[in-house]
Amino acid sequence: SLGFAFASARKLQMDAHWPKNRISPMAVMLPPHRLQLVLFQPQIAPNTGNIARMCVATGTHLHLVRPLGFVLSDRQLRRSAMDYWPRLKLTVHDDTESFLEALRGASLWFFTTKSQRTYWSATFSPDDYLVFGSETHGIPAGVLDRHADRTLRIPQAEGERCLNLATSAGIGLYEALRQISVCGPGIP
Repeated sequence: SLGFAFASARKLQMDAHWPKNRISPMAVMLPPHRLQLVLFQPQIAPNTGNIARMCVATGTHLHLVRPLGFVLSDRQLRRSAMDYWPRLKLTVHDDTESFLEALRGASLWFFTTKSQRTYWSATFSPDDYLVFGSETHGIPAGVLDRHADRTLRIPQAEGERCLNLATSAGIGLYEALRQISVCGPGIP
């Protein structure tokens, strides 16, 4: 795309003047992409705020599926998202069924502790939606049952319950970004 070509040309310009032992600032910038992140019924406002901030920083569209455990004007939500909130690309779905209907046919990956398949074995695509459940209940069992072949687990030490939602979302999103190579060829 033209945006990628411009970013590549700009990177080459900057690299010509950048010391060889340092990473060019252009090498670590993310060009636009189409990955999207979904939170099913999140309960903790600061977690959602931190995820919203990550979505803005990575240019990722965020979907929230109601019911939420907080209101979108929550002070803690806004505090954790800081001044990023006005730049967030956000869609709010009224419930599980309206979300599934709106994204019928979309490529969805469901991150859950109930999966036997790790996210390391998944091949992410540019149009994927990465779906994460609530902090207290995860993704509804009925949804997981309907999409059993699209569930992924983040490995962890035996006997441990789960990772923080914001941490899990970051792990999943950055792995998907790495795989779709949004930085372009030859850029780490």
